[in-house]
Amino acid sequence: MRYDFDKVTDRRTSNSIKWAVLEQELPMWVADMDFETAPEIKEAILKRAEHGIFGYPGIPDEWYNAYIKWWEERHHFQFEKEWLMFTTGIVPAISCAVRKLTTIGENVLVQTPVYNAFFHCITNNGRNIVNAPLKYDGENYWIDFEELEQKLSDPLTTLMILCNPHNPIGKIWDKKTLAKIGELCFKHHVTVLSDEIHCDLTEPDRAYIPFGSVSEICKNISVTCIAPTKSFNLAGIHTAAVVAADEVLRNKMWHALNTDEIARPNVFAVDAAIAAFMKGGPWLDALREYISKNKQLAREFLQKNVPEIKVTPSEATYLMWLDCSRLIKDRKDFSDNSELNCFLREKTGLFVTGGKQYGKGGEDFLRMNVACPRSLVEDGLSRLCKGAALYKELFIYNSLVKKSSR
Repeated sequence: MRYDFDKVTDRRTSNSIKWAVLEQELPMWVADMDFETAPEIKEAILKRAEHGIFGYPGIPDEWYNAYIKWWEERHHFQFEKEWLMFTTGIVPAISCAVRKLTTIGENVLVQTPVYNAFFHCITNNGRNIVNAPLKYDGENYWIDFEELEQKLSDPLTTLMILCNPHNPIGKIWDKKTLAKIGELCFKHHVTVLSDEIHCDLTEPDRAYIPFGSVSEICKNISVTCIAPTKSFNLAGIHTAAVVAADEVLRNKMWHALNTDEIARPNVFAVDAAIAAFMKGGPWLDALREYISKNKQLAREFLQKNVPEIKVTPSEATYLMWLDCSRLIKDRKDFSDNSELNCFLREKTGLFVTGGKQYGKGGEDFLRMNVACPRSLVEDGLSRLCKGAALYKELFIYNSLVKKSSR
């Protein structure tokens, strides 16, 4: 079956956060796709809506079976039913885990640049952020394990939030790396909370490795957060799951989710997830191909037209992590327009995310969402090209002004 990912759907009248922008603006910021979800999911939601009674829903065996079957067939990891717990979302579950698995004043380790919601989940709950930043050589990212172990060895560090695949850099962590993380965390009595929401959005020829599947150590020291929401564009449905193989961690998370009242589904959450995992595979595979071509288009366009902006290699997610260090190396000479993302929005209407939101190491980057019809990607790239040219012109002008004032 052919899916029409080229179709442009008007979202401005749908109370979309992403599209709450000015008429001339193009939003390519938040991780929210501009594609209609799989037909089978729409059908399941419509069928449920047609029933007409929207009382309190339960969680049937079909929900558990859908997750178990998907992870076994797609990711070669066998869940047990009792490991799975429903939750309304991954970010709320992360906040729950921070509160339940750590104590006020303790440290939670992250690896920047990383999804910025992690920071709020930590600090809003009275815990301290400890950063073991990823290393970047201008081409690839990797983990400095000596620094990581040094940070993990602090007795106050009791939880590590792992992003797998890693948002925003699009990195799929390999088995050896994940095993090493598990060994170090086990050695220093640190629990791993693995956010794996982007796991199904890999390049067509790539697969991710669930942290808990790597070894008995990784399985028993971890809590994993998973969902169909990113992969099938269901963020507004609020449907996700927490996986914990270890009985102690599982009991803690069950109590945390229920205490915070985020363990009950809304009326569409279960049906949407079941339809996604039981029937949405062909749609998802076609989507991955389409997004991969969007990424390729962006790489080729920028290499040809804006060589100062470099696309870092990406194996997963639909987010382009753009290295703008060559373009903004002299940004300190600017005043009001020092933030490139703000400059681009003001001058061209292109709304992308500034990399500094993702912590240390993100300052010279932009994050650009290309999960949209190709015509919008082309529009965004054109705006980015125009904005980069204007930015360079501004630098030349400021340089001349600076010289003349000497």
